[in-house]
Amino acid sequence: MITRGYEAWARDFEVERERRATAPEPAWERGARVHPAIWRSVRRFHVGESGDGANLIAKADRAGDAAYARAVRLFVAEEQNHARLLGLLLGAGGVPPLTSHWSDTVFVRLRRLLGLRLELLVLMVAEVVALRYYRALRDGTDDALTTRVAGAILADEERHVPFHCERLREAFARMPRPVGRLVLLGWRALLLSAALVVAGDHGSALRGFGVGRMRFVRDVMASAGPVVRSILDRAV
Repeated sequence: MITRGYEAWARDFEVERERRATAPEPAWERGARVHPAIWRSVRRFHVGESGDGANLIAKADRAGDAAYARAVRLFVAEEQNHARLLGLLLGAGGVPPLTSHWSDTVFVRLRRLLGLRLELLVLMVAEVVALRYYRALRDGTDDALTTRVAGAILADEERHVPFHCERLREAFARMPRPVGRLVLLGWRALLLSAALVVAGDHGSALRGFGVGRMRFVRDVMASAGPVVRSILDRAV
């Protein structure tokens, strides 16, 4: 596995930030129409994207790597842009946003109890689930605005996963390989639990996407293998 380095990651995030700044906004004024079950689902994901990232940024600062801390700030800014896009999409559909959701509250509290390494592992659960969700949202609706927003978010998430994997590889390289495998076995169990919760909570929307609950869970778990191999690649 080739390590890119955090200066390169920060430059990539900055290039993407500049691209966003000059790209035209979606045509929000045209409105968006999807099934009510999909709107309910998008509202819940909007809550999950709406954090300020302050806790993660503080932990990245304490790690003592200025390039990594800068990259984390740029990552958080992309996540905040996801919240902005979803909020505007809801507005285009005339749908008010949620102010909170129990699943996000539990997730955030769990992350804040942990150090950087374990917080990243919990964050990676959300990122891997989000990959499958936004792909389903992009491909499962014929509303042009929804498809565009979901596609933009998915493209970001596909970059976020290898970024976090790089940091986790460094952390796992400092622990015995059997311990690393055991930790990642627990991570898979947490991922399965999260996938089951999302499948249950968003089942009606998933059916509307043509995915279904069990297929969603299977797809999420299938994507865990490459993530685990990437993290363990340098863990010797």
